[in-house]
Amino acid sequence: MRKLSSTNYYNQTYLEEKCALNELLHLLSKRWLTDVLFSIEEGNTRFSNIKEDLKHISDNILADRLKLLEHYKLISRHDNLHELSSRIEYSLTESGTKLSDMLDQLCKFAESDIDFPD
Repeated sequence: MRKLSSTNYYNQTYLEEKCALNELLHLLSKRWLTDVLFSIEEGNTRFSNIKEDLKHISDNILADRLKLLEHYKLISRHDNLHELSSRIEYSLTESGTKLSDMLDQLCKFAESDIDFPD
């Protein structure tokens, strides 16, 4: 966590206030966030399914990323209380679907048009 009095914090806040894209890029730079988003898009709607899909993610990080995605209204959480054991499922919102589509295009661009050093 960043100290609220640090220059780094002030700089990040300035950039985020200057343009919403800076805030989005900061959000997307969090490890595993886009992978969780893509996993839900692929039909992994439950915590255990996402965890199985992303084998190396810890439970704490997965829970945190799900909360972030929900906070930014990129996914929605559904509690199925009508079943004997309550099931929580996640799905992409309309904004989440739009973002996922744009990220997919960025992935394709990065793979085909950017020459990353080895």
